[in-house]
Amino acid sequence: MAKSNKPIVWGPFAAGGTVTAFVTPALILITLLAALGATPELLRYEHLLAFLRHGLAKAAAVALVFVSLWSAAHRLRITCYDLGVRADGMVATVVYAVALVGTLASAVFLLRL
Repeated sequence: MAKSNKPIVWGPFAAGGTVTAFVTPALILITLLAALGATPELLRYEHLLAFLRHGLAKAAAVALVFVSLWSAAHRLRITCYDLGVRADGMVATVVYAVALVGTLASAVFLLRL
């Protein structure tokens, strides 16, 4: 039986799709309402910022960004292939590198909080 690396790629892709579809819109809404001051005391911007300064919250936020970007990169790679771009190695390198750079940028931003 041949071994495959597909679970390594498909696991984060599936997680990213789920997170992007369900969690990200809720996080955007909560953050927007907190910034506008239209939330209960517990969800005020200052409280969310204090929560995000905790190490585990930072790790969870970076993981959330990683799986979302990985899912988007994988979808873009497959879309390019479907549109006729047959340079799959180059496309894969570019889209996954962009996902990695985005993840690293979010990690650097969160470490500066």
